[in-house]
Amino acid sequence: MADRETLMRILELGRWAPSGDNTQPWRFEIVDDERIVVHGHDTRADCVYDFAGRASQLAHGALLETLRLAGGRFGLSMRWSLRTPVVEHAPVYELVFAPGAANLADDPLQSCIESRTVQRRAMRTTPLEDGDRRALEAAVGTDYTLTFLEGFGERLAVARLLWDNAYLRLTCPEAYKVHRAIIEWRARYSKDRIPEQAVGVDPATARLMEWVMQNWSRVEFFNRYLLGTVAPRIQLDVLPALACAAHVLMRPRRSMDGLLGHVEAGIALQRLWLAASARGLLLQPEMTPVIFRWYARSGTSISARASIDEGARRLAGRFEHLVGAREGEPFAFFCRIGRSATPRSRSLRLDLDELMTGPR
Repeated sequence: MADRETLMRILELGRWAPSGDNTQPWRFEIVDDERIVVHGHDTRADCVYDFAGRASQLAHGALLETLRLAGGRFGLSMRWSLRTPVVEHAPVYELVFAPGAANLADDPLQSCIESRTVQRRAMRTTPLEDGDRRALEAAVGTDYTLTFLEGFGERLAVARLLWDNAYLRLTCPEAYKVHRAIIEWRARYSKDRIPEQAVGVDPATARLMEWVMQNWSRVEFFNRYLLGTVAPRIQLDVLPALACAAHVLMRPRRSMDGLLGHVEAGIALQRLWLAASARGLLLQPEMTPVIFRWYARSGTSISARASIDEGARRLAGRFEHLVGAREGEPFAFFCRIGRSATPRSRSLRLDLDELMTGPR
């Protein structure tokens, strides 16, 4: 049977679930020896990348799948439900753990919960094996399809898309506020942000970025007169896009509207990422083109600058053409994938005590 100590051990594992910019949009409450309540929230009010809370909802799904897998390590099954009435920007998930089948601890994805990480630097271009593709497709299940962009020509096309996408990202005042807040400068590890050494730029570029990003006027001056977007776009977008085995787009077979659809996609996303880790593959999310497309196709403005919105509409069309998608077809997750040495730097997580709420 479950007990409080076991639930705490499950939460210790669960907190390693991924979230956009390491925001960790959840807090945990142990109700009794069998039940955990997850108090979710989103960052849409403060983060331009959390369009309608979707990025946070994907993270909630990844967390739920991580907790389910973690429970399996202890022979426990998990079922979850949304507490009603549902508050979309602050959903509450009720989790119940109970003894399960004897083979629950045999899922190979369980062993990758803590080792799964982001690789923002160059990977080897060695092609994916057939077994890699089969494992990734099996992980997301029959409700999702995967599109693989693998050859040099396709990776170059993605690099060009990301080059233009990064220009929008780096010249958008609303995005600047996020960029300034999410990096922990001169750090190898960070409990609640992205450490500088994991960002993917060289030390000289990092020092320049740290100085320039102190205020928006510096950013605008460098962008306008000193080609300020060039070095980060090359290092953060173009070179990584070329230096990988493939780019992978996860698409749901049906509409992904609403909170529940994005939570379910987050469950599949986490299984994809863990399956990649189990195959010795590393992964980097490439979500900005997906997020900007969400804005463009919903007719929602990203920025007070009209040029940003117009650029996002053009890029959405290019993205769709690249993957052979219709304008209204939903995209859930986009990433690059490949093999490389394990990154020396990574985001950590807040200590479990900091993530707990309610009676202790």
